[in-house]
Amino acid sequence: MTFRLGLAQCTHPADGDVVALVERCARDAQAAGVDLLAFPECLMTPFEKTREDFLASAEPLDGAFARKMSRIAAAHGLWMIYTMNERADGVDAGEAPAGGETAEAAAHGNAPEAAGAHLPYNTAVVVDSAGARRGFYRKTHLFDAGDCRESERMAAGGRLFDPIDTPFCKLGLAICYDLRFPEVMRAAACAGCELFVLPAAWVDGPRKADQWAALLTARAVENEMYVAGLSRADERCIGCSRVVDPFGTTVAEAPGKAPLLLTADIDLTRVRAAREAVPVLEHRRPSLY
Repeated sequence: MTFRLGLAQCTHPADGDVVALVERCARDAQAAGVDLLAFPECLMTPFEKTREDFLASAEPLDGAFARKMSRIAAAHGLWMIYTMNERADGVDAGEAPAGGETAEAAAHGNAPEAAGAHLPYNTAVVVDSAGARRGFYRKTHLFDAGDCRESERMAAGGRLFDPIDTPFCKLGLAICYDLRFPEVMRAAACAGCELFVLPAAWVDGPRKADQWAALLTARAVENEMYVAGLSRADERCIGCSRVVDPFGTTVAEAPGKAPLLLTADIDLTRVRAAREAVPVLEHRRPSLY
């Protein structure tokens, strides 16, 4: 089976109108025959905002921003992955949690951790072509390195994303810094994942683009699945979105930071062929690890 993936490599709009940006990208994706459209990390709220503004902008999973994203997906008949600044526990960011998780959140195992539980989550959401939410993931590994301290404004999620069935593939999901933790993608592969999508705001710097390409390729080869990484194209980020197949071949690549819609045709027979040729997942010996 073959389907078309679209990666909306974009910058945060100068006028702040993210909904209009998503609408334009969805319209272009529909015209390009895209089945599944993904957006980069920090789509709803750029990390560059002050901490106070970042916290104040957080919304619940069923808030106004999420409802607008669902309407756009339904209007264009697209499955979509978008990212949002999710308010913790349905209370205003900066306040103490007011009770337990919703039933859905509890089922996903994303109970807030003790440290930073009042902070919002960096969340990726999957909606189907009717606009119904099919899953969500709260970033589990926070980037506290160099001059960046994500833990000062975000809470860490408490569980990896369980790959979900879509009409196209078994879909896995993580966010940005998670790429440096191979256990994340291995867990998805062991759960049957065929396409793993990684929204990111991969910060530019010495060797960062090389590391991005190497890590995406390694995760695809070692898990024998498609891996798609899309990074924001803002000034501090690298862009360079790409899709790597299960044999390590880059099948689509964005040339640097230019905003664009990157498309790739995902052929699931290549996943099966890779796993039959070298059955890595069957040869694992977890008792030794």
